[in-house]
Amino acid sequence: MAPWIEQTVWWQVFPLGFVGAPDRADPAAPVVHRLSHLQAWLDYAVELGVSGLALGPIFAASTHGYDTIDPFRIDPRLGDEADFDALIAAARARGLRVLLDGVFNHVGRAHPAFQDVLRNGPEARQANWFRLSWPRGSGPGIEPDYACFEGHRQLVTLNHDAPQVADHVAAVMDHWIARGADGWRLDAAYAVPPHFWARVLRQVRIAHPEAYIVGEVIHGDYARFVRDTGMDAVTQYELWKAIWSALNDRNLFELAHALDRHNGCLDTFAPLTFVGNHDVTRIASRLTDDRHLPHALAILLTCGGTPSIYAGDEQAFRGVKEERVGGDDAIRPAFPPTPADLAPYGWPIYRLHRDLIALRRRHAGLHRARTRTLHLANEQIVVVLGDGAARVLLALNLADAAVPLPVPDARAIEAGQGDLAEAGGPSARVTLPPHGWAILVV
Repeated sequence: MAPWIEQTVWWQVFPLGFVGAPDRADPAAPVVHRLSHLQAWLDYAVELGVSGLALGPIFAASTHGYDTIDPFRIDPRLGDEADFDALIAAARARGLRVLLDGVFNHVGRAHPAFQDVLRNGPEARQANWFRLSWPRGSGPGIEPDYACFEGHRQLVTLNHDAPQVADHVAAVMDHWIARGADGWRLDAAYAVPPHFWARVLRQVRIAHPEAYIVGEVIHGDYARFVRDTGMDAVTQYELWKAIWSALNDRNLFELAHALDRHNGCLDTFAPLTFVGNHDVTRIASRLTDDRHLPHALAILLTCGGTPSIYAGDEQAFRGVKEERVGGDDAIRPAFPPTPADLAPYGWPIYRLHRDLIALRRRHAGLHRARTRTLHLANEQIVVVLGDGAARVLLALNLADAAVPLPVPDARAIEAGQGDLAEAGGPSARVTLPPHGWAILVV
């Protein structure tokens, strides 16, 4: 893993939604230079405290960006390669890294290689790029049966046993890193055989040893997946679920269990941690008690891993993901032209994000900090993060009453609220207000 990732906090943006691009691409439409809209938000991101911009799909596609047509071309709904170069330059000028979103499990039906298959059958030049069968005959114009992603017929699964596919993916990744990107999020990485990723990433790292590669993995053995693929990290969905579920159910035993399992990940790698992204209901909508939003942020920004903030979550945006066509629209909205155009209600949450990110930077060891539970009840928890003099304590209270909690050796409250007694001693305790939280230093 490249050393620079240890201090990185990502601000994740879904560009097609952010800039208000049309839902569907019109092949006859001219290029519209919407990607430049993001530049007006870079100072906002820097002031938030993040150090990287994690972009959703930006390559030519038919609809939502995950049905790629040409991964070597910027989606005309966003602009062109000059717009990409300008965004990279603007990010670089502010010290921001840039992460791209690569869709290499599948392509859209409109991808030229698959269209060639539909026209020419098994004789198509790149027919071996796909997993095809021809039960209705194999003449030109006869549509084959084909593997698709999770039942979505518009998403044609690639044949990851074909060396040409591995070479193609490596070439795409190399092209955009050479053009200024710092790494890749690999969409649906869990659906691709690990040996494919291992082959591709060996090729990519020859020229780009410091590129950061994170895979989208939802279930399974995270650490083994990292070892088998050569990725730097995977997405920590288990911790994401435990954070909001434990807060909603007032069952902090679930959180403690997830943090203990998270320690096992940290023995191998630093996961990508989050409480929101472009695929899930926003955290402000997910939580059943608004008073617990700071608790979720305090967990995210103190526990080990590389945190990612989904654009809009820092303003307490709301949005519910629905399992239907267009069900992602509410969580992928268009943003106003500039931050000055935002509604006023979200700025207190923005400032809380900013303050907690600053706290994380002051405690650099949190990136690989293991957690140890000191006190646990359904509605209260105290955990210590890190070791020795660099450790911090996180105390949470979900109850309707004030509660005293043990915080041995805590010297001061660095964030949150509470009354600290016997500071610095082994019997130190903090009394948290109802639904309160505190981060303490020793």
